[in-house]
Amino acid sequence: MDSMEKKLSPLDEYWNTFLVKTGRDSEDICSGDMNFESKGFENDAQIALILSGRKTAIFSSFPSFSIDSEPLPVSGELYLILDRGENPRCVIELDSVTILPYNEITWEMAKQEGEDASLAEWREKEQEYLEDEGAIMGFSFTPDIKLVFQTFHVVYK
Repeated sequence: MDSMEKKLSPLDEYWNTFLVKTGRDSEDICSGDMNFESKGFENDAQIALILSGRKTAIFSSFPSFSIDSEPLPVSGELYLILDRGENPRCVIELDSVTILPYNEITWEMAKQEGEDASLAEWREKEQEYLEDEGAIMGFSFTPDIKLVFQTFHVVYK
């Protein structure tokens, strides 16, 4: 290797392989990477749901985007999904991004996360998550707290 050549990171290599194998334009950009819950094997379970096609949606708190001054995701964006070892496992493309209150989430929406058996179970788990996140980020849970509902599909694995 020429001393002027720069070795690509594993993420860049994965991205370039994705572009070539899918025939995508080399100008397509990665909007970022995602991983799910850093504790234990939760991330692995989330990735298994995505790779099996059971998980096709993600909910995020709207306040966390504004507190972090992070731009909201946009449909069509591409993201690398990383395992807990920071290894790329797949690429997803966002199909839609909708902002709506927690108390207006329907079972049709919640079940796209692929994790819960009922809307009541989803609401209980999501409220606990939002309360924990709010305690860290500096916002309070209310039934009308805004969520960012993102649907996606896997475009490469």
